[in-house]
Amino acid sequence: MVRRGRSRILVGLAVAMFLGIAVYFRLWAIQYSISSDDADLIRRQFDLANEEAMDESAEWRLRFDKEAEKASKCAKELEEIKESIVTKEDSTSFDKRLKMLQKENAALREQVEMLKNELEAEKRRCRSL
Repeated sequence: MVRRGRSRILVGLAVAMFLGIAVYFRLWAIQYSISSDDADLIRRQFDLANEEAMDESAEWRLRFDKEAEKASKCAKELEEIKESIVTKEDSTSFDKRLKMLQKENAALREQVEMLKNELEAEKRRCRSL
C-alpha cells in the first residue's frame, strides 16, 4: 500500500514537471517570436531613418554647392573687374561696381559659411540618432 502511494506521488510529480516544462517552452517560444519581430521592426526603422538622413545630407550638399558656385562666380567677376580697372581710364563707374560686387561677395561668403555651419550641425544631429 505504501509503495502504491509513493508511485502515485512520483507519477504525479513527473506529470507536473512535464507540464511545467511544456508551459515554460511555450512561453519561451512566444517571447522569442516577439523579440525577433521587434528586431525586424527596429531594423526597418533604422533603414528608414538612415535613408532620410542621406536624402537630407544630399539636399544640404546641393545647397552648399550652389552657394559656393555663386561665391566663386562673384570672385571671378571681381578679379576681372580689377584687371579691367587697371587697363581703363574711367574708374569711377568701375569703383562703384567693384564695391557693389565686394559687398555681394562678402554676403555670399557669409551665406556659404552659414550653410557650412548648418551642414555640420545636421551631420552631428544625424550621427546622434
